[in-house]
Amino acid sequence: MTLLKPKSDKLKIIFAGTPEFAATTLAALLESKHEICAVYTQPDRPAGRGRKLTPSPVKQLAIQHQLPVYQPQTLRNEEAQQQLAALGADIMVVVAYGLILPQAALEIPRYGCLNIHASLLPRWRGAAPIQRAIEAGDAESGVTIMQMDAGLDTGDMLHTASCTIEDDDTAQTLHNRLARMGAEALLTVLQQMLDHTLTPISQDNALANYAYKMEKREAEIVWQQDALQLSRRIRAFNPWPVCFTQWNGKPLRILIAQPLTEKSDQPPGTVIRESADGIDVACGDGLLRITTLQIAGKRATSAAEFRHSRSLLGSVLVDNK
Repeated sequence: MTLLKPKSDKLKIIFAGTPEFAATTLAALLESKHEICAVYTQPDRPAGRGRKLTPSPVKQLAIQHQLPVYQPQTLRNEEAQQQLAALGADIMVVVAYGLILPQAALEIPRYGCLNIHASLLPRWRGAAPIQRAIEAGDAESGVTIMQMDAGLDTGDMLHTASCTIEDDDTAQTLHNRLARMGAEALLTVLQQMLDHTLTPISQDNALANYAYKMEKREAEIVWQQDALQLSRRIRAFNPWPVCFTQWNGKPLRILIAQPLTEKSDQPPGTVIRESADGIDVACGDGLLRITTLQIAGKRATSAAEFRHSRSLLGSVLVDNK
């Protein structure tokens, strides 16, 4: 959709988002000059041990600020689209909403729909760009503000901002950094819309990769893999679903670990050394030094604290594959 110059010095915005990542952007918009006329978010979901219906982080923030909240199951039916159109918004900002917007819905706001995507598009399209970037060993990540179309993260790019992926970044730390960057980038784009200075750039589809949704079944460690590959996966899967192995027939979660280039002639999965620095495990290539871990039903502890009450030395950690 061609972006036109708004006639006002501020925009009337529908915000659509669900998790904490999206709430960061909503908070920034609430502090801006723009008007939030409505908030769309996923229906309340069961959460916690009691499985109590719990509002999303975006809904909680919206309620705090007395914003109208809509939680349709779909935007594909005519009733939902009429409700959306009745809001008379200039633009819809979509951040990790969780519902697919059909073409009819994308065309309702006066200037279409913008999306904040946690990747330097077209590098990672799809559900888990933060995690897949870490897992793949990417040197950098970032955010892209995109004009939405009917494809999956295929729209024209309006603005990008990049950052280095540090060697100790987990999905959580990178998530937090990108959430802040995304909010700042969006405000830049909204001002560019008002100033009529946007320059949309088409994506190169040949450079695209699909960031598949995280699955619990991926989290079990296969010790035959190399230590660097395992360390990246552990960082990518923290805080969810968290990588684990089997010890004495029970899951042992590994939250933080680092690769060592030192070699071992022991079978992969063998704990060859314990020290205050960590628990070293033989891999297909190199050693993995575990520094934070967790036994099922217990709190997470440092390896140094863990070894005071139990020893893994000589144990062979296994997987079910």
